Amino acid sequence: MTAPILPKTRLLALTLAGVVAATPALAHHAMDGQTPSTLVQGLLSGLGHPVIGLDHLAALVGVGLVSARFARGLTLPAFWVVAMAAGVGLHLASADLPRAELLVALSVVVIGIAATMRTTLPYALIAALFAAGGAVHGYTLGESIIGAETTPLAAYLVGLVVVQTALTTGIAFVARSLAKGSLAAPSLQVRLAGLAVLVTGVATLALPAFA
Repeated sequence: MTAPILPKTRLLALTLAGVVAATPALAHHAMDGQTPSTLVQGLLSGLGHPVIGLDHLAALVGVGLVSARFARGLTLPAFWVVAMAAGVGLHLASADLPRAELLVALSVVVIGIAATMRTTLPYALIAALFAAGGAVHGYTLGESIIGAETTPLAAYLVGLVVVQTALTTGIAFVARSLAKGSLAAPSLQVRLAGLAVLVTGVATLALPAFA
C-alpha cells in the first residue's frame, strides 16, 4: 500500500534538495548580473530568478506547503503571485523599502513556522501573510530588471508569474497528496519540509552576521 506514496515522497525530497542546493550568491544574478535586453533574456531571467535564490525558493516551497492545508488552498498562491508582481512594480517606481533583504528572510521564517504547525491558521491571516511576503520578495526581485526596456521587462514579469505559480501550486498538490486524515494535521514529510524552510530562513537571517 505504500508504493504509490514513494514517488510523491521522492518528489517532495527533490524539491527540498533544490532548496538546499540553491546558491545564495546567485540570488540576484540570473543573467550574470546583467540587465536583460531581449525578450528571451527577460523570460529566462524571470523563470530562473526565484529558483536560484535560496530565500526565494524556500519561500515558494513554504507557500505550497501551507496552501495544501486548506480546502481552498489552491487559491492562496494567487495572493503571493499578485502581491509579488505589485512589489516588482513598486521597485520599478523607485519606492523605498528599507531593509528589504531582512524582511525577505523574516518572511521565510514565518512561512516555515506556519508550515510546521499542527493547527491551521485562519485563511484570511495566511492570505495576508502571503500578500505581505509576496510584495517584499517581488520588491527584491525587481532589482535585476531596473533599466530594462519594455519587452524584456514584460517577459521578466511573465517568467516570474509562471514559475512561482507552477512551484507553489505544484508543491501544494504534492503536499496534499501526502496528507493523512485532516488537512489541518500535516504529515511527517510535510512537517519536515516546513522545518527545512524554517531553517533556511533562520540561516538567511544569520548570514549577514558572518559576512
